[in-house]
Amino acid sequence: MIDGPYFVLTVLGVLGTGLVAGIFCGFSTFVMRGPAALPPAQGVAAMNAINVAAVRPAFMIVFAGSAMVCAVVAVVTFVLWPDEGAVELLLGSALYLFGSFGLTLVANVPRNDALLRMDPGTPEAAAYWPAYVREWTRWNHVRTVASASAALAYVLALT
Repeated sequence: MIDGPYFVLTVLGVLGTGLVAGIFCGFSTFVMRGPAALPPAQGVAAMNAINVAAVRPAFMIVFAGSAMVCAVVAVVTFVLWPDEGAVELLLGSALYLFGSFGLTLVANVPRNDALLRMDPGTPEAAAYWPAYVREWTRWNHVRTVASASAALAYVLALT
Protein backbone atom coordinates (compact mmCIF):
# COMPACT_ATOMS: atom_id res chain seq x y z
CA MET A 1 0.00 0.00 0.00
CA ILE A 2 1.25 3.46 -0.86
CA ASP A 3 1.60 5.60 2.27
CA GLY A 4 3.21 8.70 3.75
CA PRO A 5 4.35 11.52 1.48
CA TYR A 6 4.07 9.21 -1.53
CA PHE A 7 0.37 8.76 -0.77
CA VAL A 8 -0.10 12.54 -0.56
CA LEU A 9 1.68 13.02 -3.90
CA THR A 10 -0.50 10.38 -5.53
CA VAL A 11 -3.70 11.91 -4.14
CA LEU A 12 -2.56 15.32 -5.44
CA GLY A 13 -2.01 13.64 -8.80
CA VAL A 14 -5.53 12.24 -8.76
CA LEU A 15 -7.01 15.61 -7.86
CA GLY A 16 -4.99 17.63 -10.34
CA THR A 17 -5.37 15.35 -13.32
CA GLY A 18 -9.05 14.87 -12.51
CA LEU A 19 -9.66 18.62 -12.32
CA VAL A 20 -7.92 19.17 -15.64
CA ALA A 21 -9.92 16.32 -17.19
CA GLY A 22 -13.10 18.06 -16.03
CA ILE A 23 -12.03 21.40 -17.49
CA PHE A 24 -11.14 19.82 -20.82
CA CYS A 25 -14.34 17.76 -20.82
CA GLY A 26 -16.37 20.94 -20.32
CA PHE A 27 -14.67 22.52 -23.31
CA SER A 28 -15.21 19.45 -25.48
CA THR A 29 -18.85 18.96 -24.56
CA PHE A 30 -20.29 22.47 -24.40
CA VAL A 31 -17.91 25.45 -24.21
CA MET A 32 -16.61 25.09 -27.77
CA ARG A 33 -20.16 24.79 -29.09
CA GLY A 34 -20.86 28.39 -28.07
CA PRO A 35 -18.17 30.15 -30.12
CA ALA A 36 -18.57 27.60 -32.95
CA ALA A 37 -22.24 28.56 -33.32
CA LEU A 38 -21.40 32.24 -33.75
CA PRO A 39 -20.56 33.95 -37.02
CA PRO A 40 -16.79 33.53 -37.62
CA ALA A 41 -15.78 37.06 -36.59
CA GLN A 42 -17.65 36.75 -33.29
CA GLY A 43 -16.47 33.17 -32.72
CA VAL A 44 -12.84 34.13 -33.28
CA ALA A 45 -13.17 37.13 -30.95
CA ALA A 46 -14.87 34.98 -28.27
CA MET A 47 -12.26 32.22 -28.50
CA ASN A 48 -9.41 34.71 -28.36
CA ALA A 49 -10.94 36.18 -25.20
CA ILE A 50 -11.27 32.69 -23.70
CA ASN A 51 -7.66 31.83 -24.57
CA VAL A 52 -6.34 35.02 -23.00
CA ALA A 53 -8.45 34.47 -19.88
CA ALA A 54 -7.23 30.87 -19.54
CA VAL A 55 -3.63 31.89 -18.97
CA ARG A 56 -4.31 33.09 -15.45
CA PRO A 57 -3.08 31.71 -12.13
CA ALA A 58 -6.30 29.84 -11.29
CA PHE A 59 -6.03 27.54 -14.30
CA MET A 60 -2.26 27.54 -14.70
CA ILE A 61 -1.67 26.44 -11.09
CA VAL A 62 -3.91 23.41 -11.64
CA PHE A 63 -2.65 22.66 -15.17
CA ALA A 64 1.11 23.22 -14.71
CA GLY A 65 1.03 22.20 -11.05
CA SER A 66 -0.42 18.85 -12.06
CA ALA A 67 2.40 18.41 -14.55
CA MET A 68 4.93 19.10 -11.80
CA VAL A 69 3.22 16.62 -9.47
CA CYS A 70 3.16 13.99 -12.24
CA ALA A 71 6.85 14.56 -12.95
CA VAL A 72 7.72 14.20 -9.25
CA VAL A 73 5.59 11.06 -8.97
CA ALA A 74 7.40 9.57 -11.98
CA VAL A 75 10.86 10.39 -10.63
CA VAL A 76 10.05 9.14 -7.13
CA THR A 77 8.57 5.96 -8.63
CA PHE A 78 11.73 5.32 -10.66
CA VAL A 79 13.95 5.94 -7.64
CA LEU A 80 11.94 4.02 -5.05
CA TRP A 81 10.04 1.57 -7.28
CA PRO A 82 7.29 0.78 -4.76
CA ASP A 83 6.12 -2.79 -4.29
CA GLU A 84 2.64 -1.91 -5.48
CA GLY A 85 1.31 0.55 -8.01
CA ALA A 86 4.53 1.38 -9.84
CA VAL A 87 3.15 0.58 -13.29
CA GLU A 88 -0.02 2.57 -12.64
CA LEU A 89 1.95 5.53 -11.27
CA LEU A 90 4.27 5.63 -14.28
CA LEU A 91 1.37 5.19 -16.68
CA GLY A 92 -0.61 7.99 -15.01
CA SER A 93 2.38 10.30 -15.12
CA ALA A 94 3.08 9.55 -18.79
CA LEU A 95 -0.56 9.97 -19.78
CA TYR A 96 -0.76 13.41 -18.23
CA LEU A 97 2.71 14.66 -19.12
CA PHE A 98 2.52 13.59 -22.77
CA GLY A 99 -1.19 13.21 -23.52
CA SER A 100 -2.38 16.34 -21.75
CA PHE A 101 0.40 18.79 -20.92
CA GLY A 102 2.66 17.97 -23.87
CA LEU A 103 -0.19 17.77 -26.34
CA THR A 104 -1.39 21.18 -25.21
CA LEU A 105 2.00 22.64 -26.07
CA VAL A 106 2.26 21.05 -29.52
CA ALA A 107 -1.37 20.99 -30.70
CA ASN A 108 -3.67 23.43 -28.91
CA VAL A 109 -1.40 26.35 -28.03
CA PRO A 110 -0.05 26.79 -31.59
CA ARG A 111 -3.63 26.92 -32.88
CA ASN A 112 -4.53 29.45 -30.18
CA ASP A 113 -1.52 31.57 -31.07
CA ALA A 114 -2.37 31.48 -34.78
CA LEU A 115 -5.95 32.51 -34.05
CA LEU A 116 -4.82 35.32 -31.75
CA ARG A 117 -2.66 36.81 -34.51
CA MET A 118 -5.72 37.15 -36.76
CA ASP A 119 -8.06 40.10 -36.87
CA PRO A 120 -11.46 38.49 -36.20
CA GLY A 121 -13.20 40.37 -39.04
CA THR A 122 -10.83 39.34 -41.83
CA PRO A 123 -11.50 36.77 -44.54
CA GLU A 124 -8.38 34.93 -43.33
CA ALA A 125 -9.91 34.48 -39.86
CA ALA A 126 -13.26 33.42 -41.33
CA ALA A 127 -11.53 30.82 -43.48
CA TYR A 128 -9.41 29.49 -40.59
CA TRP A 129 -12.20 29.39 -38.02
CA PRO A 130 -13.97 26.12 -39.03
CA ALA A 131 -10.68 24.22 -39.20
CA TYR A 132 -9.58 25.71 -35.90
CA VAL A 133 -12.75 24.61 -34.12
CA ARG A 134 -12.61 21.10 -35.61
CA GLU A 135 -8.89 20.49 -34.98
CA TRP A 136 -8.68 22.22 -31.60
CA THR A 137 -11.68 20.28 -30.32
CA ARG A 138 -10.36 16.97 -31.68
CA TRP A 139 -7.08 17.44 -29.81
CA ASN A 140 -8.99 18.59 -26.74
CA HIS A 141 -10.89 15.27 -26.75
CA VAL A 142 -7.53 13.50 -26.62
CA ARG A 143 -6.38 15.73 -23.74
CA THR A 144 -9.62 14.97 -21.89
CA VAL A 145 -9.20 11.21 -22.22
CA ALA A 146 -5.50 11.38 -21.32
CA SER A 147 -6.14 13.46 -18.20
CA ALA A 148 -9.04 11.27 -17.05
CA SER A 149 -7.00 8.14 -17.73
CA ALA A 150 -4.11 9.56 -15.72
CA ALA A 151 -6.45 10.17 -12.78
CA LEU A 152 -7.80 6.64 -13.09
CA ALA A 153 -4.28 5.17 -13.20
CA TYR A 154 -3.36 7.05 -10.02
CA VAL A 155 -6.53 5.84 -8.30
CA LEU A 156 -5.71 2.28 -9.31
CA ALA A 157 -2.23 2.72 -7.84
CA LEU A 158 -3.85 3.56 -4.52
CA THR A 159 -6.03 0.46 -4.45
